[in-house]
Formats: sequence, structure tokens, C-alpha cells
Amino acid sequence: MYTGFFGLHSQPFSIAPNPDFLFLSGRHAEALAHLRYGLGDAGGFVLLTGEVGTGKTTVSRALLQELDENTELAFILNPTLSELELLATVCDELRIRYKKSDASLKLLGDKIKNRLLKNHQSGKQTLLIIDEAQHLQPVVLEQLRLLTNLETNSRKLLQVILIGQPELQQLLQRSDLRQLAQRITARYHLMPLTETEVQQYLSYRLKVAGSERPVFEAAAVRQLYQRSQGIPRLLNLLADRAMLAAFARQKPLVGKAEVQQAAREILPASAGPASALQPGLWLWLLALVPLMAGLGFVLARVLG
Repeated sequence: MYTGFFGLHSQPFSIAPNPDFLFLSGRHAEALAHLRYGLGDAGGFVLLTGEVGTGKTTVSRALLQELDENTELAFILNPTLSELELLATVCDELRIRYKKSDASLKLLGDKIKNRLLKNHQSGKQTLLIIDEAQHLQPVVLEQLRLLTNLETNSRKLLQVILIGQPELQQLLQRSDLRQLAQRITARYHLMPLTETEVQQYLSYRLKVAGSERPVFEAAAVRQLYQRSQGIPRLLNLLADRAMLAAFARQKPLVGKAEVQQAAREILPASAGPASALQPGLWLWLLALVPLMAGLGFVLARVLG
């Protein structure tokens, strides 16, 4: 709606994880480096945590773009599964055939281990990514650990990335999960953007969208940082709505007033900068975005 007015060819602040707009701040780049390290020769479990909207999906998408044909990927979006459902989902993702009527933990586990051995012998690695992993039940996590028991003298044959909210760290502190916790080779907790990174984030996405001039006043940038608390997904929502407000007023630059209006429309009525992270409808909506994006990713894999 406002793209032409600001001289843009596309919408710069969509909350959909468009890889063309992928911005890796210093913190996101560091998180990606930890994932790469964890997927090195040793293998095992890798842990990526962060609050809703901090960019975990962005980092995981960046990693997926680096994978080549020598990696077979299983991607689980809905981890509210039983032990049997977990193994069945892994089989489905890896396109391992089995009769549902005969499905059992042993049968599916054996089929997965046979695929892991086959991939290893052909020079392939097998990667399992589980999003929203804080919802995994302890017994399911233990079953997952058992899958990683298959190994050579130098590496695990199944590499696992667990992505989730901070509750995942608490879950892995349980005494009955200590064996799994000891197998985590890399872990990173993603923090929100700093004010400087917010400025860089806005500039980068505007440039990709075709901007050739400033769009946000300095006061507007500071207000965006304060209102979003550096959370990229919320920052996108606020920046998009503020640009719409400036367009409605035919203002070539987005000012502090437009950001404040956007905050009133998006955040709860009582939410100021210090309370922007309070639970509310917007937080629930933000949490749905990785799920929808992941569903699109899976659909693309199936259709492809």
C-alpha cells in the first residue's frame, strides 16, 4: 500500500521469514556459528533458545540455506508427540516406509537406525531439527537420546538441533534428562537486538526493498527500539504500521509520533516500553509465525 510512496519495490517489514531480507546481526551470526560448530564432526545435540520473536527461525533458515545434497533433513514443527509418534514422524520426514499397522517403537527405531547407517556409508549426514522443542515430553526426549546412540568411533550418525523458548533450558535440567544434557555439544541463547543493531536492521531491510533515502527519523528509531525492546518480529510489526501511518499523513519521513501511534494500535493499552513483553494477544500471534513459516517450508519440500 505504501511501497510506492516511499520508493520501494516490496514491503520491507513483513513478518514472513523471506530469505531475501535475512539480516544476521552480530548475535544472530554468533548463534549461527554455534549451530555450525555443533554440527561438526562430533555431532550430537545442539541447543538454540530465545524468547518469542528474537530470530530463532531466522537463524535456522540461514543454516538450512547452507545445507547441501549430502544432508538428509527431518524437520519437526509440532513436537507435542508421544514416543511412537516421534519415531513415526521422523520416518515420514526421511521417507522411510513402514506399515502403520505394524508400527512399534522397536520397528520404527530399527528402520531409522538402518537409514542412519545407510546414509553414513554413502557419505551423507542426517539432521533432525525440532522447533518449539520446549513442548517435548521428558520420555520423548529420552527416546530421542536413544536414537543418537548409533555412532562410529568419531561421530554420531544422527545430529539433532533443538530450538525452543527459555523453558527448554529448564526442561533439560531435570535429573532424568542429564544423559541427554551431557550430549549437547553447542548451545546458544539468542538475545534481542541492541539499539545500534535495530538501526542496522531497519536500514538493511529498507535497502533490500529498494530504499534510496532515509525513511525513519532518528527519534523514530529510538522509539522503535524502546517499544519493541529489540525483538525483531515485534519491530517488523511496529515499523510496518508506522510507515502506514506516515503514508496516510503523506509524510516522507516516519517520526516518533507515527511509531507511538503504531504502538497504541499493536501493543496492549497499558503497555509502555517497560511492559511490552507482558503476555497478550500480540505475543500469541507472534508465536504462530514460526509455525506458519515452517508449514510453508514443509509444503515446499513436499511439492518440490
